[in-house]
Amino acid sequence: MKNQLDMKRIPQHIAIIMDGNGRWAEARGEKRTYGHQAGVDTVRHITAECARLGVKYLTLYTFSMENWNRPTSEIQALMGLVLSSLKDDIFMNYNVRFQVIGDVKRLPAEVQDKLNETIETTAANSGMTMVVALSYGSRWEMTKAVKDIVRDLQKKGLDKYSDQDLDQLITEDTVCSHLETRFMPDPDLLIRTGGELRVSNFLLWQIAYTELYFCDTYWPDFREQNLYKAILSYQKRQRRFGKTESQIEDDEEDVRLADNLGDIQNKAKNKLGKSPVDEDEFEEVK
Repeated sequence: MKNQLDMKRIPQHIAIIMDGNGRWAEARGEKRTYGHQAGVDTVRHITAECARLGVKYLTLYTFSMENWNRPTSEIQALMGLVLSSLKDDIFMNYNVRFQVIGDVKRLPAEVQDKLNETIETTAANSGMTMVVALSYGSRWEMTKAVKDIVRDLQKKGLDKYSDQDLDQLITEDTVCSHLETRFMPDPDLLIRTGGELRVSNFLLWQIAYTELYFCDTYWPDFREQNLYKAILSYQKRQRRFGKTESQIEDDEEDVRLADNLGDIQNKAKNKLGKSPVDEDEFEEVK
């Protein structure tokens, strides 16, 4: 299935809701934590393959705000898995940079330290960026962004701003610059495993124009072939961003013509080779 992919149209940012670990384990007569352990192995497979495909950002919904309501034993097991997975050599093997989004201050100190250490250790890596959403919720994120914007405005005094000032100061870009995800583009493709058909408070602002893909496969069983299938589904879609179908087709035709022109120019340059009189020689002639 991989050979069916258009490598020029690989999503630059893939976000994944990794669902189904607990149900996968229970179906096998095991505890839910067994499923989470198996899910870590899937993370390794999918991270490595996304890096090989040329994906620029991979965001994984690892632990939501709502997950704090789970049994203490399961939360402790999940935190232990976070620690063990961050010791993985996949970051260096695949030149992957690590980042985290979420209310990290709520996490155990040991986990916070390991997160910061991994961020620093991988900071110079220039390949794909893996972003882990830990203690994350989109409503929390947007509420925090509003509070931060208000605090910025209060430095001058809110009463000093006219309505016109606020219209200019508080824009979509202003909001984006205060979100946890401000360092990366919005997702092109959101994948949810496990059969549920909802986004569960994940990147609500950022997925306004994201292509959504849902599958029944539980996360521990999700492998490269499943990833290819999701990307193929994405590549068959036409992303309009509010435009009409004919407008998009015209834009695509313009891109094709520009690419063809560039190819023709490059071929012509290669055929002609270097001009017998370079710029320095031309200056001397003048």
